[in-house]
Amino acid sequence: MEIRQINRQVSVSPQIRAGDVALIAQQGFRSIICNRPNDEEQGQPSADTIGRAAKDAALEFAYVPAVSGSITPEDVKAMAHALAELPQPVLAYCRSGARSTKLYELATSGGEDVATRPPRQFDIVIVGGGSAGIATAASILKRNRGLSLAIIEPSENHYYQPGWTMVGGGVFSKEFTRREEERLIPDGADWIKSSVSTFEPDENKVTLCDGERVGYAVLIVCPGIKLDWEAIPGLPETLGRNGVTSNYGYMLAPYTNQLVQETTGGRALFTQPPMPIKCAGAPQKAMYLSCYRWERAGVLKNIDVQFHNAGAVLFGVAAYVPALMEYVERYGANLNFESNLVAIDGPRKVATFAQKQGVGTIYVEESFDMIHVVPPQLAPDFVRASPLAGESGFVDVDQATLQHTRYPNIFSLGDACSAPNAKTAAAARKQAPVVAVNALAAFNHKPPVADYDGYGSCPLTVEQGKIVLAEFGYGGKLLPSFPAWLIDGTRPSRLSWLLKDTILPPVYWHGMLRGHEWMVKPHMIGAD
Repeated sequence: MEIRQINRQVSVSPQIRAGDVALIAQQGFRSIICNRPNDEEQGQPSADTIGRAAKDAALEFAYVPAVSGSITPEDVKAMAHALAELPQPVLAYCRSGARSTKLYELATSGGEDVATRPPRQFDIVIVGGGSAGIATAASILKRNRGLSLAIIEPSENHYYQPGWTMVGGGVFSKEFTRREEERLIPDGADWIKSSVSTFEPDENKVTLCDGERVGYAVLIVCPGIKLDWEAIPGLPETLGRNGVTSNYGYMLAPYTNQLVQETTGGRALFTQPPMPIKCAGAPQKAMYLSCYRWERAGVLKNIDVQFHNAGAVLFGVAAYVPALMEYVERYGANLNFESNLVAIDGPRKVATFAQKQGVGTIYVEESFDMIHVVPPQLAPDFVRASPLAGESGFVDVDQATLQHTRYPNIFSLGDACSAPNAKTAAAARKQAPVVAVNALAAFNHKPPVADYDGYGSCPLTVEQGKIVLAEFGYGGKLLPSFPAWLIDGTRPSRLSWLLKDTILPPVYWHGMLRGHEWMVKPHMIGAD
């Protein structure tokens, strides 16, 4: 925790976690101000989480969110009010501390240099600058560089999230999976460094968190999925400590690696929440890689490995289950189906599971020495509350064309759309060209011209050096990319590991995100 003192009354810091608040109180601070909007980056603690921790530590708390690069006069007034009302000394935090510093400077100088942006209009607006958004933008601009296209994305960093399993497994460093967002924005695209507050599809506009409105002819929505850490009581306060980890966070995956290295006995729990989640195989990948390393170290026999899955089966596509079960048996892992993590007490090292029993539910407490947690996941709040949401809360689309069911000039892909495919980066890679050509057709007032078959891929890392390469589409139909004599996806393969370890990362950075549609050319409707 890096705290920089501006003066005796005010200090600033990068993002803090609930576990830091007690130390902040010990250092003499009496109040905390959060200047970071919720859900700005995956895995960040919400303002409510920090606010509760502040209350427990007898500190005052204020939530004064401001979008980086888009500070408004209203933000400045709110900051000035908080500074005037809260007991001092005050600690203000944001992602890096820079925004809090700027807000303090403007609040104490009257905010004279704050400017408001004029309304902007684009041919195509993409909400979300993750893998789906960048790949779609690149594919569109390769086909028509004359379009005005904007990407709305608040994050300064872009992450290769499929690599986090490998970080937790001690194969990749976390830095290997991160690049600056600015470096990935395609040439010809405008980057609006902000986040969306509301959608106004009847007016063909979106409203940003700072109140600015952005107009479009065609809208593409792909802001990803929300990791709902707070849905499990006790989890936000103990993440990254007390043996509680998750490969679903950039800053957390290295802790998985640390725990696996340090664990030589006791009980290791691995959890999987109800669907949908992104990369449905990732929860058990963490277990397999951990068990392999404990096996190699000669300590696996001393560890009680438990896999708690809220679902009723190990994997949703039956063809891959036999190979996975061979590894479950080899590692001596105990499977607990229809067992969902509902609470965790980090200091006591106790996890509570809701388990189905007959027609009812019982609650079971399990002790642990380490636990790998996968949080429940749902559509982002601003999507769920919008006119674009379907019954599931995700953007309501036709599963083949990925066009919105009610607004023909709106499309969605990636984790935020309602299509019943596996939510994986491989799915987004296949969806991006489909959405690109269909969005261009919509821009020209024509119907969709391409369709998506539900393809998704889940490289199940069953040991270091071998992978079961699950590739499938809608209805669990197997959709292998390679002939069986080269890679039989239903069996563990060293070549599949080479694909995951060596080939796919550069394909992601230099292929998918640059609009190179290697092996994913869009399938045209009506084509054989």
